[in-house]
Amino acid sequence: MVQFVGTQNMIDLVGSIGLNSLFRKLVAYIEQDFVRWNEFDKTPRIASHSDNGVIELMPTSDHDLYGFKYVNGHPQNPVHGLQTVTAFGLLADVATGYPEFISEMTIATALRTAATSAMAAKYLARKDAKVMALIGMGAQAEFQALAFKAILDIAELRVFDIDPAAYPKFLRNMAQSGVRITRVQSAEEAVVGADIITTVTADKKRATILSDNMIGAGVHINAVGGDCPGKTELHRDILLRSDIFVEFPDQTRIEGEIQQLDADHPVTELWQVITGEKSGRVSPRQITLFDSVGFAVEDFSALRFVRDMVQGTRFYRDIDLIAEPADPRDLFGLLAKTSSAAARPAPALTS
Repeated sequence: MVQFVGTQNMIDLVGSIGLNSLFRKLVAYIEQDFVRWNEFDKTPRIASHSDNGVIELMPTSDHDLYGFKYVNGHPQNPVHGLQTVTAFGLLADVATGYPEFISEMTIATALRTAATSAMAAKYLARKDAKVMALIGMGAQAEFQALAFKAILDIAELRVFDIDPAAYPKFLRNMAQSGVRITRVQSAEEAVVGADIITTVTADKKRATILSDNMIGAGVHINAVGGDCPGKTELHRDILLRSDIFVEFPDQTRIEGEIQQLDADHPVTELWQVITGEKSGRVSPRQITLFDSVGFAVEDFSALRFVRDMVQGTRFYRDIDLIAEPADPRDLFGLLAKTSSAAARPAPALTS
């Protein structure tokens, strides 16, 4: 049998842990796997692009467990009442090849994306950072805000979205957060006084959410929305002024903000900062940029986290995903029993 965590299971699990505690625990899992980064098989995600969006597989393995995530990104889906991003993931035993754990990852991806952003900011933002500009109030916005509250104790959010309907939703969901929220009328106004700037917009196009004149010394930029070829949020000149940190360069150079730069432009891998191999923020006036596109190791961490959290709880069920004949060489025997029963003549009716 394979353990399965469905959407309601995930909702119940999050409710039982609480978001503050969950983000802290999840960040710890991601950090653990970034510390052992070199143990993982790593490859850019396998993407199938269309005019409407992208469908991707994100695989990795630490040679004990194999994991993958199926995920889509379709920016126009909300127009049709559908999610922009949906996902599910799997963990399998490398020794046998048997899948052991399957989970919804639409919610889990939102959680791990925000947790990774906050983890990066813990190493890259100024230690006194308390004000964050949040540009884009779609499905990821609340997760980002609450992760930064849990990990960095952000006290104030300055928020902007081009869709006026996004703000009431965001304000309702953040009502109990304890964070002071200021709605502003433009991205330019949002960044005034901000220590951290998070961009999390959805349109699949080259955009200039932040222009060079909007970025002052000492800011940390958490660029989340640009995550596929042809989709960016920052003006190129910002990149040239920033120290850039990435997850996996081979993937980020294709999908991230740095697709705008030369292929040999220097970047630092985030795992090297977490292990102390390289420096993160070295100056209060330094501009740091986390060019976040999401990577399979983070999903592996999220799957490990969810698997561990549900053990001994009611937040999963077993499913018979794998055929298991008593004799592993007699797979057909499972069908033969049914076939034999179906082939027997029906009993005669008597009056």
